[in-house]
Amino acid sequence: MGSRYDPNPFEEEELNPFANQSPQGSASAQSNYAGGAFYMPAAGSVPPATSRLSPLPPEPAGYDRGATINIPLDQDFRSKEKELKAKEAELKRREQELKRKEDAIARTGIVLEEKNWPPFLPIIHHDIPNEIPVHLQKIQYVAFSTFLGIVLCLVWNLVAVTMAWIKGEGPTIWFLAIIYLIAGVPGAYVMWYRPLYRATRTDSALKFGWFFLAYMFHIAFCVFAAVAPPIIFKGKSLTGILPALDVLTSNAFVGIFYLIGFAFFALESVMSIWVIQQVYMYFRGSGKAAEMKREAAKSTMMSAF
Repeated sequence: MGSRYDPNPFEEEELNPFANQSPQGSASAQSNYAGGAFYMPAAGSVPPATSRLSPLPPEPAGYDRGATINIPLDQDFRSKEKELKAKEAELKRREQELKRKEDAIARTGIVLEEKNWPPFLPIIHHDIPNEIPVHLQKIQYVAFSTFLGIVLCLVWNLVAVTMAWIKGEGPTIWFLAIIYLIAGVPGAYVMWYRPLYRATRTDSALKFGWFFLAYMFHIAFCVFAAVAPPIIFKGKSLTGILPALDVLTSNAFVGIFYLIGFAFFALESVMSIWVIQQVYMYFRGSGKAAEMKREAAKSTMMSAF
C-alpha cells in the first residue's frame, strides 16, 4: 500500500519550458524557443535550426505617425486644369452673349429661321407640325402642295417645250420656258408661300393681306397657262390647251407632252382656288379683316405724320 503523500500517477505533469532543470535541458529549451515562439517538436522529429531576426531600427525622435505628407501635384496636370477652366469660362461667356442676342431679337419680333427643307439640301425653312396651329395645318399643307405643283408645272413645261424645240419649233420658246422656271419658282416662294406661312404662324393680318394679293396673281397665271392663248407670251412657250391642239396636228408625240402640261396647270388652278377660299374664310371668320383695316389705317397715319 502506498504512502499517503505519494503522487497521483494519473495526474498530468506540468512542464515549464522555461525551467532550467539541467544544462542540457536549458540548451534544448532555448533552441525550441528561438525567435520568440515556442516550438514543441513531435516525437521522432528533428527540431528546427535556431534563427534570429535583426531588430528594427529605432524611430527618430519627433516622428508623428498621424502626420500627412504633402506630395506636390504634377505641373502638367495643373496646367491642363487651368486650361480647362479657362475654356469653360469662355464657353459660359459665349453662351450668355448668344442668349442675350436671342432675347434682343425676340423682343424686336424677328424670328430666326433655320433652313431645313429639303432634308438632303436645305434651301428654305419649313416646319408645319411644330410652328403652324393645328386648325391651320391642313390649309398650309395644301398651300405647300400648290407651291410644289407650280414647280412641277414649270419643270414639265420646260421639258415639253424642249421636245417641241427639238422637233423644229425654234429656240425662242425654249429660252422663254427657262425664264418662266427661273423666275417662277423663287417668285412663288417669296411672293405668296412664305407670306402665308408667316401669316398662319404669327396670325398677322397684314401678312394675310399680302398673301391674297400675290396669290391672286398666281391663280391668274395658272389659268392663263392652262389656256395659253397666243398673246403676251410667245406661241408655244406654255403647255396650254391651245398649243397642245396645235402641236397634235403636226407631231402627236410632242402634243401628248403638251396635253400633260395642260392637265398640270388645270389641276394647279383648281387647288389654288380652293386654298384662297379656305384662307379667306378663316380670315373673315377670325376677325382679321377688321384688324387689317385698323392696322392699315394706323400705318397710313404714321406715314402721314
